[in-house]
Formats: sequence, C-alpha cells, structure tokens
Amino acid sequence: MQWDNAVSNEEKPNEKSRAIRARQRAIGRELRRMYDDVAQEPVPDDFLDLLRRIDDAEDARPGKKVS
Repeated sequence: MQWDNAVSNEEKPNEKSRAIRARQRAIGRELRRMYDDVAQEPVPDDFLDLLRRIDDAEDARPGKKVS
C-alpha cells in the first residue's frame, strides 16, 4: 500500500484510524436514524389484537398468580 508522500510515516496510521472511526460514526448515526424511524411507527391493529387475546387467555387461566 502506498501512502501520500506529504504525510510522515507516524501520521499515516492515525489518518487511517480517523477514517475508520469516521465511517463507524456515520454508520452508527444512520442505524440510529433508521431505528428511531421504526420505533416511531404505530403498532399494527392486528398485533395489538393478538396481544389482547393473549392477555385475556392468561387472565382466564385457573390458578393464575395475581401480581
């Protein structure tokens, strides 16, 4: 691998490390943005209905512990 001649040998690994960290930060920002978008989406009605039916079935179980 050839390095730019204007940069000393000691600085070159630091430049590579900075570039890697910058890419990782950019990836992290994009992943957070995507996660935030998904987390803000409403829960589908079918899923809420399924959760209600599960709760109702658990409530109707004999010997259910009350918390």
